[in-house]
Amino acid sequence: MLTNPKARVRCIGYNEMVPFPAMQELSTALPNPEPRGTSDALLRLIADSVPALIAYYDLPGLRCQFANQGYAAYNGHSTESIQGLTVKEAIGEKAWHAIEPHVQRCVRGEHVKYTREQTLPNGEARVIEVNLIPHFGAASLQLGAFVLITDITERWRSERQVRQSEERMRKFTEATDEAIVFHRDGLITDGNEALTRLTGFALPEVVGLSIFNFISPEWRAVALDYTRSGREDPYEVTIRHKDGHTIPVEVVGKTMPMNHADYRIVVVRDITARKQAQQREAFIALHDPLTQLPNRHFLMEQLSQVLSLARRRHGQAAVLFVNLDHFKTVNDSLGHHAGDQLLCQVAERLRQGVRDADVVARLGSDEFVVVLTDVQGGHDAATVADKLLHAMHGAFTVDALPLTISPSIGIALFPEHAATADALLRCADAAMHHAKDNGRGHRQFYDPGMEASAMDVLQHERLLREAIAHNGFVLHFQPQMRLQDGALQGFEALVRWRHPERGLVGPAEFIPFCESRGLITPIGRWVLREACRQLKAWQDQGLARVPVAVNLSALEFRQRDVAGEIAAVLQETGLAPQYLEVELTESVLMHQSGQTLETLNALKALGIGISIDDFGTGYSSLAYLKRYPIDKLKIDRSFVADTPGNADDVAIVTAIIQMARSLQIQTVAEGVETREQVDLLQRLGCHFIQGYVVAKPQDAQEVLRWMRERPA
Repeated sequence: MLTNPKARVRCIGYNEMVPFPAMQELSTALPNPEPRGTSDALLRLIADSVPALIAYYDLPGLRCQFANQGYAAYNGHSTESIQGLTVKEAIGEKAWHAIEPHVQRCVRGEHVKYTREQTLPNGEARVIEVNLIPHFGAASLQLGAFVLITDITERWRSERQVRQSEERMRKFTEATDEAIVFHRDGLITDGNEALTRLTGFALPEVVGLSIFNFISPEWRAVALDYTRSGREDPYEVTIRHKDGHTIPVEVVGKTMPMNHADYRIVVVRDITARKQAQQREAFIALHDPLTQLPNRHFLMEQLSQVLSLARRRHGQAAVLFVNLDHFKTVNDSLGHHAGDQLLCQVAERLRQGVRDADVVARLGSDEFVVVLTDVQGGHDAATVADKLLHAMHGAFTVDALPLTISPSIGIALFPEHAATADALLRCADAAMHHAKDNGRGHRQFYDPGMEASAMDVLQHERLLREAIAHNGFVLHFQPQMRLQDGALQGFEALVRWRHPERGLVGPAEFIPFCESRGLITPIGRWVLREACRQLKAWQDQGLARVPVAVNLSALEFRQRDVAGEIAAVLQETGLAPQYLEVELTESVLMHQSGQTLETLNALKALGIGISIDDFGTGYSSLAYLKRYPIDKLKIDRSFVADTPGNADDVAIVTAIIQMARSLQIQTVAEGVETREQVDLLQRLGCHFIQGYVVAKPQDAQEVLRWMRERPA
């Protein structure tokens, strides 16, 4: 360029540049190097007024024939002093060496355009654009060259900022996993690499196409309305991948203003994982996580829909309530993992045994429900139930072990037995329990009397729970006598329930029920504490320096820390350990486990006596009598009642007493009511007796009076 870096350049923009036609007009006005007259003054005025640096050099000498004030001053001259100077003389040797190649190209008739950075004396950096324009005369003879210099610093800075912004945007769009699309009026202008990964299309394949072409047809109207209204909130659509499958996405569009037309930048996020998680959550909320069957909530929704449809069509439906017999044995013997495997296999057999239109659900534990749609009556329901029973009878394989299990099935019909989902399910449940009570492993249709029985059970349980909560029990004590001298040997504590309608109820009527309903533990704890407290109270009055016997059920013995709880009760009540005995049934000892022996040894270490109650009615075995630390055997009343008249019973009682004597175990005969029985037991060597011949079970006040009135 023909410039001197020592001078300051005026800043102009694109619209301030002198157009090339004007330069051509200027060239026609310079045939004479010395402008004269009015036209010359006008030319000078125009040249000096143009916001650009202008000069003209002739050929072949490249001497300045014209320069406006800006050009002359920029290079350190006046318009008069620069006249006749060569380019090198006008701009300086250093600048000449920098631009000489461009000048030579122009001398050869080429229009040359280039930019160059300049540093002003104050340190400011500027960028100028130089145009070298050849001037031709007649016969295409080159006469000289025009020089046009404009300051493009601001434009250069703006362009650099745009380039930097674009670079930042490029790096940002490549760094994110979210697809970014630029479009104007719906036509895609650009996108990032994540867009290609999301859609499967290369960028050149999508540029110029409508962005709406990639949105699934059912969502296009939504996307068009969103874009046309200029919305900028997130929304969800699905797009089509190159291979044809659809992808759920979340879209956010932003409008970016430009000089000529606005464009939109769209961020597209793949929400497949989110949708799958939502679907999974929705599924879990309505299904059993183990078997994948509908849960109770979903079952009731589906059953209500089935009944509604049947009601409109005047049709029928059936509910089968399925419960596995002895399923607890599987969990207890093989573990819950095996039980879970079995439940999954049962669920699959139930699904295979019904139609697709029917519903199979799991309510929990080992309870399943089958809803049969559009049945023709009880015969259809019975046929399906028999089919399911047959399917269940085949062996299941759990942890490589074959298992057989049977279900009990209760059947209720709509509208014959009930008209609502809740009532129908309740009827089927009652029928299932009736099937269990009558042998298990078969089906049973609902009968109105069954529900009354079920209500009785619920009422019975409710009353017992209230008794536990409000101390609705009382202890009776039955004395035991030593046959040798008739002395008081001890007491057996017997619990009674104060029934709100029936009065005192014996343990045989509610203890087995409490064991089946999980209510035995709080009752057993109360009996133990109350028996110890009462005996200690009598001892404090100078009475009853004898032990009290408390019954423990097999469930209590296995589920509780018996030794620890008894030690705590003894400490709480102040009763010495030798005054407490625990009575266990033979079923407790039949579990040949280390835990049983460990607990019995712990009781013996406390100084507590151990008796076997109802001996002879269970699985009597010399093995456990030898294995465990037992102090007494209580001969069951069923063997004593017919003695001495029944020779077989006499033989059994004789054998028990002799066996116990050989094992150095004391014997107690229960249910002794006559003098003849007392004489027989005394001759056989029985140690103690208990029964009406001594005293009937009595409450604490009656026992206290009995002890005070009884002869020494």
